[in-house]
Amino acid sequence: MTDARYDVIGIGNAIVDIIGRCDDAFLADVGVTKGSMRLVDAEEIKKIYSTMGPGIEISGGSAANTIAGIASFGGRAAFIGTVADDEFGKVFSHDIRSIGVAFDAPVVSNGAPTSRSLILVTPDGERTMNTFLGISTSLGEMQLDLEMIRAASILYLEGYLFDEPQAKAAFRSALQAAKRAGRKTALTLSDGFCVDRHRGEFLELIRSGIDILFANESEIKSLYQTDSFEVAAENAREDAKLAVLTRSGKGSEIHSGDQSITISAFPVETVVDTTGAGDLYAAGFLFGYAKGLNLEIAGKLASLAASEIISHIGARPSISLAEFAKQHGIIS
Repeated sequence: MTDARYDVIGIGNAIVDIIGRCDDAFLADVGVTKGSMRLVDAEEIKKIYSTMGPGIEISGGSAANTIAGIASFGGRAAFIGTVADDEFGKVFSHDIRSIGVAFDAPVVSNGAPTSRSLILVTPDGERTMNTFLGISTSLGEMQLDLEMIRAASILYLEGYLFDEPQAKAAFRSALQAAKRAGRKTALTLSDGFCVDRHRGEFLELIRSGIDILFANESEIKSLYQTDSFEVAAENAREDAKLAVLTRSGKGSEIHSGDQSITISAFPVETVVDTTGAGDLYAAGFLFGYAKGLNLEIAGKLASLAASEIISHIGARPSISLAEFAKQHGIIS
């Protein structure tokens, strides 16, 4: 295995997040369930956008948020996703490159618009997501930069992208390229509904081609169709080489063979916005793992990163995560 040029490369939906505050009454008027993530068409997203208050526009998407977090830790990060030749495509490309992430995907001129997500944050910090997938779901094998994939220590795949046949083919090609280069692979289940749609295929990937599995409590229970987290965690221990399971305020658990580690949630004075908490948890863990730190330290970095992200609006760090971790004595 040759030395890696990148610590982590992510493949996922390239989405522009538009984040705004609202009250519960606005959610009722729009007709969405608080705390949910729903897919909407172009007309619906225009309608909500025209009625919501001021918003912050920033490059987003689950895997892209994770990759941005790795860059904030000082990691060498790259991302593969698809954007259109439009204003939102320019926003995404400029924003992710500006934080030091390698993003070389060409824009697509003839196709759907760039994907975007309206993230409505209520006063209790809960986020409700209305996502127009646009062109990001068209990612296929032709958009893969196999040289970049082979040059990364870890390949990180976003479950949200797994819906379309060409994306599934791209996942498998990327996994094959990473494995042949002797690299590690990671998958985030992304969402319980996503798991419901692809349970069998996800299990096949986990058992055969994934080194690191990320899931929250609802996702892992959905994967194994159980109401018991303990049962789901035990199944994950048997199926996954390394299972990293988050439980919000209850902290997280890391399972690797006979080894199990419990990581406490890092204390937060006020929860402002939970957008991206799981994404940044993955960022901290992957950064630590790529740097050869032990699982407990990687878990602490993950918990710290998640705590930083929920203390303010948006899914991107407001400070350097490298400095934040140093301040708390997790890394030197």
